[in-house]
Amino acid sequence: MFTLENKVAIVTGGGRGLGAKLSLGLSLLGAHIFIATNDIDSNLSKTIEEIKSLNKSAQFLEVDVSNKEQTLAMAEEAYNKFGRIDILVNNAALYYGLNRRPVNEIPPEEWDRVMQVNVKGTWLCTCAVLPFMKKQGKGKIINIASEVFFTGSHGFPHYVASKGAVIGLTRALAAELGPYNICVNAVAPGFLDTEASRTIADVQRYDTSRTPLGRLGMPEDIVGAVVFLASDAADFITGQTIVVDGGRYMH
Repeated sequence: MFTLENKVAIVTGGGRGLGAKLSLGLSLLGAHIFIATNDIDSNLSKTIEEIKSLNKSAQFLEVDVSNKEQTLAMAEEAYNKFGRIDILVNNAALYYGLNRRPVNEIPPEEWDRVMQVNVKGTWLCTCAVLPFMKKQGKGKIINIASEVFFTGSHGFPHYVASKGAVIGLTRALAAELGPYNICVNAVAPGFLDTEASRTIADVQRYDTSRTPLGRLGMPEDIVGAVVFLASDAADFITGQTIVVDGGRYMH
């Protein structure tokens, strides 16, 4: 069994939904958690309390991941609190509340904001932690992509494109940061039953007939792949994308 005992993990968008489950999963294996979020609400407080109940430290900072100065402050604050940064999970993404629209009806400002958060945010957060990981001589970066890059999704071309960019960025970063012993991988979830998903679809009517495992994914289903890639057991894995969708898309 691998462990993350006393590792320090930054989880963007880690206070609610999938991010909260990832924060808890990392802490269950021993990691201290620094949550970067722009949602300061009761969900965040609950996540912090659950992590602390495991006798692990949990801190948070309000961060817009598309803002360079705020991401630099995030990394500096995490390092000052814990003395190291071992893991970055780039989970923050604009998905909640997106409306399905024909491609020619998407407002340009919405397109830009999706790209700013989902792609630019992943890049900026990686740049922010890079000096600390280089100094340590090791690091793990896990980017949350999506199955929709491989399958497409009607009405969300900007979201699909952004997640494709995350996979491309993952490969580029893996090639560039490998000499510093920094592993960069992506996890691509299928459609999950989350609060965000419920704002865009009726999850109870989701067709699982093409899913070999025959059910809808839950946030907890993504945790295993992320904690594995964050652990020393994955020290020779980089540049890869693991699709976690019950077998719906195989590659």
